[in-house]
Amino acid sequence: MSLCLFITFRGSTLTFSIVAYCQRTGQVGVAAATAVQAVGKLACHAVANVGAIASQALTNPYLAYDGLRLLERGISAEEALELVLKTDAQADKRQVGVVDNHGRTAAWTGSEAIPWAGHIGGRHCSIQGNRLAGPQVLDRALQSMLATEHLDLAERLTLALLAGDEAGGDTKGERSVNVLVFSTEEYALCDIRIDDHGAPMEELRRLFRVYQEKILPNVLGLPKRADIPRPSVQQGSRH
Repeated sequence: MSLCLFITFRGSTLTFSIVAYCQRTGQVGVAAATAVQAVGKLACHAVANVGAIASQALTNPYLAYDGLRLLERGISAEEALELVLKTDAQADKRQVGVVDNHGRTAAWTGSEAIPWAGHIGGRHCSIQGNRLAGPQVLDRALQSMLATEHLDLAERLTLALLAGDEAGGDTKGERSVNVLVFSTEEYALCDIRIDDHGAPMEELRRLFRVYQEKILPNVLGLPKRADIPRPSVQQGSRH
């Protein structure tokens, strides 16, 4: 059984996604899976110390771009979502999940999202999807998120995607998966991208092990912003 469907259907895109904040570490992240290529480019958006947004159904990336700018100004997830939806003439065709860097969440499922469509909120996380086998997909993913709060956020998101898959998901299958997490640095702590694969959920299991064993230690050793001053340009200077 597959977790979700993200496929062009008269302009619509179908997705299962999770946005979450870790109170223990301050990390923010978003994870999603789709039936076509490159879900990370289309649906998953996050900024360190700001928040994360999934934009799906009839996808409008500007809901995420503008929403993150609002979160950066200190506006709550709920307020940011309300403001960006007001700018969208096709809001009934959108689906959006938002989490800010205080763990506040908000979600929207437009009335024209392809059924089964819906969203569910939990402690510091929101899970949303359309064209799913039913609400049990979201329920199982939420159960996983709540049961794994002792783990790092990247692992929690990975396990939640797999749990949704085991709950039935969508019979159309997937082609791509993304697990994107930011800690306090401007670069991603985790960015597992499977852009085109016949069995991306199994590939996710494999790549997450590679990430834990080989990639994460290297990322943790990268330079930190606190040790690197931002460049400044002296007034009137020339090169």
